[in-house]
Amino acid sequence: MYFVNLYIPCYDRKIMEKKEHQKERGWLLREKYNGIETPEFFDDLKRVEEGEPVDYVIGFSDFLGAKIDLGMKPLIPRVDTEHWVEKAIEEIKKSEKKTPKILDIFSGSGCIGIAVLKKIREANVDFTEKDPILVEQIKKNLDINKISFEQADIFESDVFQNVPAKKYDYIFANPPYIAEERKWQVGSSVLDHEPHLALFADDDGLFFIKKLLAEAPGFLVPGGKIWIEFDSWQKEKIEKILPDYEYSDFEFQKDQFEKWRAVAITL
Repeated sequence: MYFVNLYIPCYDRKIMEKKEHQKERGWLLREKYNGIETPEFFDDLKRVEEGEPVDYVIGFSDFLGAKIDLGMKPLIPRVDTEHWVEKAIEEIKKSEKKTPKILDIFSGSGCIGIAVLKKIREANVDFTEKDPILVEQIKKNLDINKISFEQADIFESDVFQNVPAKKYDYIFANPPYIAEERKWQVGSSVLDHEPHLALFADDDGLFFIKKLLAEAPGFLVPGGKIWIEFDSWQKEKIEKILPDYEYSDFEFQKDQFEKWRAVAITL
């Protein structure tokens, strides 16, 4: 997630904001307008200057080589999510599973599961998403990335509620995990434009993580693994509660910014 560091001196923050604006301007010009400054470009640039995320203005984002359409305003894919997902994909590739069965839960745009399908052609991936609009977003992104629906099923489901009784080798989960009382740390562009249901959770942000930990064993094969993304400060809390659940092993992972970002848990 994107957070605002409130302790950066004002002068330094202005320099950082100027550099970020220049980067977003260049990205918008290159990705949407092929380097040509049309009147429409300046209209879109104004949207970015007013705080709308540049990914929404462009209309898509890249996630591990997958083109992810954002037209229905799902949560924007993050580079720190890319980091742990890429590591997980490499681990799956090295396993003995010939046709791994995978669940992408809290799918949003579908970026995680679609990246898996593009990198592991033999995989079968199910997607779950509570928002019916985003179910359509996932379908669109599967189509854009030329992925056969023979390899993917989509369930409109609140966590595991509507997932059929089946077992997966791997589960990927990027649940809502920002604690409500920490909203002040979140950038205004995120608060104003991205879906709050995909961002915030009760119980110090751990509500859905605890639900996953409790219910996932019923959907994993013996020795199966679940990866869960979390907020870096939640690491100690998750470490304390993990022994309460029926897992055999777990490993915490840092992102490319040296922040605790995901935990890999083995049944």
